Amino acid sequence: MKFGIDRLLADPTLRTPLDGKRVSLVAHPASVTEGLVHSLDALIAAGVNVTSAFGPQHGLKGDKQDNMVETVDEVDAVYGIPVFSLYGEVRRPTAAMMDSADVFLFDLQDLGCRIYTFVTTLLYLLQEASAQGKSVWVLDRPNPAGRPVEGTTLLPGQESFVGAGPMPMRHGLTLGEMGHWFIRHFGLDVDYRVIAMEGWEPEAAPGYGWPQDRIWINPSPNAANLNMARAYAGTVMIEGATVSEGRGTTRPLEVLFGAPDIDAKAVLAEMQAFAPEWLAGCAIRECWFEPTFHKHAGKLCNGLMIHAEGGFYDHHAFRPWRLQALAFKAIRRLYPDYPLWRDFPYEYEFERLAIDVINGGPALREWVDNPSALPDDLDALTARDEAAWRSEVADLLLYP
Repeated sequence: MKFGIDRLLADPTLRTPLDGKRVSLVAHPASVTEGLVHSLDALIAAGVNVTSAFGPQHGLKGDKQDNMVETVDEVDAVYGIPVFSLYGEVRRPTAAMMDSADVFLFDLQDLGCRIYTFVTTLLYLLQEASAQGKSVWVLDRPNPAGRPVEGTTLLPGQESFVGAGPMPMRHGLTLGEMGHWFIRHFGLDVDYRVIAMEGWEPEAAPGYGWPQDRIWINPSPNAANLNMARAYAGTVMIEGATVSEGRGTTRPLEVLFGAPDIDAKAVLAEMQAFAPEWLAGCAIRECWFEPTFHKHAGKLCNGLMIHAEGGFYDHHAFRPWRLQALAFKAIRRLYPDYPLWRDFPYEYEFERLAIDVINGGPALREWVDNPSALPDDLDALTARDEAAWRSEVADLLLYP
């Protein structure tokens, strides 16, 4: 199969509209061709007049390890073009940044999750392009989590850099498709086109979204493999909790939790007793780790590892958002007074708890903290939102 960048490079007719235009590239380390050439180098080698570049969260080089670590603007040492940061002094491109090009090529590998900030960066770019009469092209890439949809819809007033709009946590779209939804939902007037993939089959085993003939390159430092991408719509919620998501280890965001003062076997047993159907589609294994940095650094943590891979993986049964909700619920049931929710300015949101910012509202936290709340209560709320989203975006799917 071919990603959008590969098709653009292989077909000169696709590049014809770029003739005589100043072109900018939004990219990160996973923005590479099928031959592992970075898109910036490949486009310039193909004769495209690239006059600027943009880096999202974690930077064009992908060198910023944690969240809320900003990147500064710089000048590319090889090409002498400005490289603007969209995770530094600004999150939204300024008028001066937009003036650096006529056409903006957006070539970011996404994880298919609302909170992964590249989707918000696309919205901000589209909004500024609409305001200033610029063109945006998405060079489409796979959604490695595939088509499944999961999670509650972000509520009005809960928008943030990790919540671009009223979508569920796991949205099931590629960024090319998401761009079409943004334009329709926000009423944008922008010259937009998608250089679609060729041969993407999101229902094909064993990748179910990620083609097995393509190399995985971390789109952000802690997105280390396909297992993480599949689990992320659940495990990212741990960023709003005091337990560890595995940062400071070699397998971050592939655990349901880790902590020095929680019995992982007891939590797993409670999960199996409370909502066994929410553990389907993967294997859960007890593990131990000692983070070298971040939460519980230098302390031995007991935790549970997710394996949504190999023979353990069932693409349509695996529901990571519910799985993570269940882990939180089991901890709360076993340790009613445990200080589970982390209180800090997550992604520069100072008024709301981080777990609510992440989920686009308080519903999940309230369900976890309510002793009488049952699995069916969360399921009923979530299933309604999931069905509504599937219906809303059905006509936008480029790869049915």
